Amino acid sequence: MPVKVAAEWLNSCSGCEIAILNLGETLLDLLAELEFVHIPVLMDHKHYGQLGDQEHIDIPSATVGIISGGIRNDEHLEVAHEMRKKCDVLIALGTCATHGGIPALINSYDNQELFDRYYSTESTDPGAAVPTNGISPLLDRCYALDEQIKVDIHLPGCPPHPDNIAQAVLALLNGDAFEPETKSVCDTCPAIRKGKGNISTIKRFVTTPEFNPEESLDQMQCLLEQGYLCSGPVTRSGCSGANGESPRCIAARVPCKGCYGPVKQDGNQLLDMLNALASNGIDISSIPDRDSLLRFSGAHNRLVCHKGGLK
Repeated sequence: MPVKVAAEWLNSCSGCEIAILNLGETLLDLLAELEFVHIPVLMDHKHYGQLGDQEHIDIPSATVGIISGGIRNDEHLEVAHEMRKKCDVLIALGTCATHGGIPALINSYDNQELFDRYYSTESTDPGAAVPTNGISPLLDRCYALDEQIKVDIHLPGCPPHPDNIAQAVLALLNGDAFEPETKSVCDTCPAIRKGKGNISTIKRFVTTPEFNPEESLDQMQCLLEQGYLCSGPVTRSGCSGANGESPRCIAARVPCKGCYGPVKQDGNQLLDMLNALASNGIDISSIPDRDSLLRFSGAHNRLVCHKGGLK
């Protein structure tokens, strides 16, 4: 009998849903063993009944639930609780779901600052009210799923590599425990590390790193040692998939931005990176855009609102 699956997207961009489609032929093989009972990106199944005649959100019961996106408003919270109620195993898919993702950068500001910025510009009526008709009220900040409901499996990534998704689903189908990655991006990066290097400050990525385009990645010196802010030491590996490929950004000679979140689920990329840099004699005050170290993991009270932004 096929395993019933329900999927929802909350505060997200749909990139994680595209990652599911990018399973390609693997997805076709899995479809014979899965029955999607609710997945808005692929099928029409209304929250309040097909005729909109129900008073409460109703999602069919399923063995596996998949949620992408974090929780930002009352509707997201209601859907998340309904999914938790109706699903035996719940997967948080993508870094927005596991750590807040890019949307959680708003946690540096309160809702009033948000409204002042986007609804009270020079081109709008200064007395205009914030839209409320048919719009779900915002919560005080952007939450990762596990701050509001119990999550069984965390699959970070922006988006997760299709291999990661396949591994998790196959483990569930086979009754096996799914073990997430425990290595950092640095652990899987072939770039040459020569030691601490001779840098004392960090620079913006506005110049081209030193590398020979004719040579393989294992001939390029570590981008962090070249003075670029690379989050590889404090970011969970996985973006390279299951075939031993190089980390995606670094393969393009671009520093890791941290999209897979901290190596450990409860880690703090900002704090861990500052400690790593300081212990190697690097002036942490030279870091450009320090809050960018939390650009993918600003939930869990990592980014705290202060008037005017992160302090």
